[in-house]
Amino acid sequence: MMRLEEITAAVEAGRGGDRAAARTRLTALWEEIDDPATRCVIAHFLADVQDETEDELTWDLRALELVSDDQWLPSLHLSLADDYRRLSRPEEAREHLAAAEANLSKLPAGDYGDLIRSGFEHVAQALAAGSVQRLETNPST
Repeated sequence: MMRLEEITAAVEAGRGGDRAAARTRLTALWEEIDDPATRCVIAHFLADVQDETEDELTWDLRALELVSDDQWLPSLHLSLADDYRRLSRPEEAREHLAAAEANLSKLPAGDYGDLIRSGFEHVAQALAAGSVQRLETNPST
């Protein structure tokens, strides 16, 4: 069972600046829900409300372990590429960036697909420039 309204409310709290509340609520949902697909979504959003890049990486890796919908692959690999880039681990960043690129065709047309494709370009440029700074376009900013 997805419990989309609760997940959305927690994500919106994080985007509104209350990252601690978002972490608390998403963590509670993570502990309550057994469904792997829902846990994948929760883990992916939990990564975005972490204060430390290492914690983002941990949650993004959990999400990747649980992924069951190929449409999530470009976003998950892109997040992992950005995590590794910011952790000064360029080889792993390049591996996940390549995996994201290989899965871009699985994205739907429209805003979501455009967002991920744009994010891919930003991360690729930052990686090529050797930047380890958080991008302004990063959802965890």
